[in-house]
Amino acid sequence: MKEIMIGIIASMFFAVTFILNRSMELSGGSWLWSSSLRFAFMVPFLFLIVLFRNNLKQVFIEMRKHPFQWLGWSFVGFGLFYAPITYAAAYGPGWLVAGTWQLTIVAGTLLGPLFFETNSDKKVRNKIPKRALAISLLILVGVSLMQLQKAHSLTVHTVTIGMLPVVVAAFAYPLGNRKMMELCKGRLDSFQRILGMTLASMPFWVVIGVVGFQTVGSPSTDQIVQSFIVAISSGVIATTLFFIATDRVRHHQGKLAAVEATQSTQVLFVLIGEVLLLSTPLPSGIAVIGLSLIVIGMLLHSYFMKKLNVPVQFVKRSEHRM
Repeated sequence: MKEIMIGIIASMFFAVTFILNRSMELSGGSWLWSSSLRFAFMVPFLFLIVLFRNNLKQVFIEMRKHPFQWLGWSFVGFGLFYAPITYAAAYGPGWLVAGTWQLTIVAGTLLGPLFFETNSDKKVRNKIPKRALAISLLILVGVSLMQLQKAHSLTVHTVTIGMLPVVVAAFAYPLGNRKMMELCKGRLDSFQRILGMTLASMPFWVVIGVVGFQTVGSPSTDQIVQSFIVAISSGVIATTLFFIATDRVRHHQGKLAAVEATQSTQVLFVLIGEVLLLSTPLPSGIAVIGLSLIVIGMLLHSYFMKKLNVPVQFVKRSEHRM
């Protein structure tokens, strides 16, 4: 239950991404700068956090052990996650991007068989947790119903360009996160792992920044400020909270799927943000039914997580100090 709450709080901070990315695009900012600046701003904050926690050296030790895995899975988990998200925001409204992103709650569940657990010195392939998948699908139906209220205003072009990149991101984010947890095997805490993945993904963001400078010129002051806010809210706070929650349940596929399903609440926070900041009308009719299904789904996930009563394995001593 505690991990569910951490995931929901993370989703609240993640929601800032969808609102501000769309805001930057509407004000003339390029998605190339929206994506690359976020990760550039994350580096100094994460570096100082890990440095003050006296465990910076271990990050570089782990990265030197498996440099290509760090580069590859960081590119998947961060590069193929955030670049498509910001690209989609240039062509589709924030609610469409946020709604499509909720595919990640099902994607994470479907990725289970790609990973193994060691039992009695034997590797056993994880199975898809059917109950968790069923609840996540219920939440996804709720998200879809919420989108139907505004779907009439969309064109085929908007749906295609605004959704397909987000589908890629929805699978890349949990895949990169889970692969890095598997690689680190509990030797790094969440702050260390995010710093390592951010540093390992920087070559990609440098390329994106160079392309942005050559094609659209320097970013505006407004875009720099908003990218800075996204970096702190979504890049540092939300990502850290989400990684902490998934780390704590990484040995149990059902609980891991439940924590990943908390991402569905981003739609609620995006809706609230658009109502307060952009004067978007409140949902009505079928959208209210969709909202109810999301809430019911999260309550079911919380109930079954508590009922499982599987002890969470705290492998990392450093996590205890957080």
